[in-house]
Amino acid sequence: MSENLKNGYGGLTAVVTGGGTGMGRELVRQLTEQGCNVATCDVNADALAETVDICVKAGNSGKILTHIADVSQEDQVLAFRDAVAAWTPHIHLLFNNAGIGGGGSFVEDPRDGWEKTFNVCWGGVYLNARAFIPLLMAAPFGHLVNTSSINGFWASLGPSVSHSAYSAAKFAVKGFTEALITDFRNNAPHLRAHVVMPGHIGTDIAINSGKLHGNDPKEMNAEQIEKVRSRFERQGVDTSSVSDEDLRVLLQMGAEGFRDNAPTSAAEASKYILDCVARGDWRILVGDDAKVIDEEVRKDPWIAYESEFIERVHARGALGGIVRD
Repeated sequence: MSENLKNGYGGLTAVVTGGGTGMGRELVRQLTEQGCNVATCDVNADALAETVDICVKAGNSGKILTHIADVSQEDQVLAFRDAVAAWTPHIHLLFNNAGIGGGGSFVEDPRDGWEKTFNVCWGGVYLNARAFIPLLMAAPFGHLVNTSSINGFWASLGPSVSHSAYSAAKFAVKGFTEALITDFRNNAPHLRAHVVMPGHIGTDIAINSGKLHGNDPKEMNAEQIEKVRSRFERQGVDTSSVSDEDLRVLLQMGAEGFRDNAPTSAAEASKYILDCVARGDWRILVGDDAKVIDEEVRKDPWIAYESEFIERVHARGALGGIVRD
């Protein structure tokens, strides 16, 4: 157990990025439920307002500061930091949680979409860590909690699916956080770094990512629909008999299914993360599927990107809903 968190999070102050939905919302909810004051940002004002409403209606005692910010834009991150600094003299916890998907192919996908995913998932972690480290340093103790992914040690969604931008960003988050363990020990011994690597968690990331990239199935134009058909064809899926409207419905159902059929809910994942941080764990695998992937990659890394690897993972009951061979 981390000595400074042995009594939980009550009376502390935390920053959570991406607090409008998913694990970010749950971190805000569960922290404020314990009496922790939380500053949180998101790009979606309505989603942030809903998070606050949930916490207020539940009677959570922790205070909430909200701010609209795109974590990939340094000027917006610094404005968020300044708002937090005016609210509190220091923070005890920084949860770099915000993330989006997209930019799967380095070859086929547009550069701007690829870089948007990379800049949110890696740049958001880097920029917020830079911005908030003085406020962490000013506290008697501090915890920097960065969300990577199983794609931070396994850059794949199966051999037929390109997944480069997200994976590259999550590898960067993992390496950065692990390097901070030694850096903090040498230069800021009152701080701790934690890397979170979730498997399939039930969140709206697929839905939100589509909207942020301009690929909302309900609003896709003919050119975007044709690109989807081409992607399915490369994966061996024939969509010639599927109408454009039915394809839109299938895409929407897939994004909703990612959220609704996940083996681990956002609430379960966030509780586990908070428990692990309080316990002092620096490496946090979230979900049984994350543990299976970790074990299989370590056991035989040479086949990690082959169909045989996926067969082994599926045989152990992991990632059947989102990983294809």
